[in-house]
Amino acid sequence: MRAYIGLGSNLADPVQQVARALDELASIPQSQLVARSRLYRSAPLGPPDQPDYINAVAVIDTALAAKKLLHQLQQLESMHGRVRDGERWGPRTLDLDLLLYGDEISSDDELTLPHPGAHERIFVLAPLWAIAPAAVIPGKGRVVDLLEACQSQHIEVVDSSAPAR
Repeated sequence: MRAYIGLGSNLADPVQQVARALDELASIPQSQLVARSRLYRSAPLGPPDQPDYINAVAVIDTALAAKKLLHQLQQLESMHGRVRDGERWGPRTLDLDLLLYGDEISSDDELTLPHPGAHERIFVLAPLWAIAPAAVIPGKGRVVDLLEACQSQHIEVVDSSAPAR
């Protein structure tokens, strides 16, 4: 199954946190890292008194079920010192979101696919479009069209010399 993972960090050297997590995605069992975007900087969604975020998107092919993949992502977050305290959109060392899992549309207490809000956030759509320009968010539309609707949101490439892979 092809899965798309959003990465974000705004604490404890965010560039290094996201870069390391991108490398660590290759170690997820029964999965292969296929592509990863450049790093992007964006303003936080939550409280304004926090640092900007560093974001990226990765593509993996996996034999894991969606919830098993989610658990693997949560383990990586824990390894990076992520503490889940219930605060939404607060600062964090690492946030790994399962954005898309094939064309699955589902929702329960543990996992919603596609990831809620992904279709209206430039920090998801810009790196996703950069590595998968033909991608579609099930039930929402083509990434290229969704990206157009987010042009008023600010995002910048952190290192334009680093190629997307």
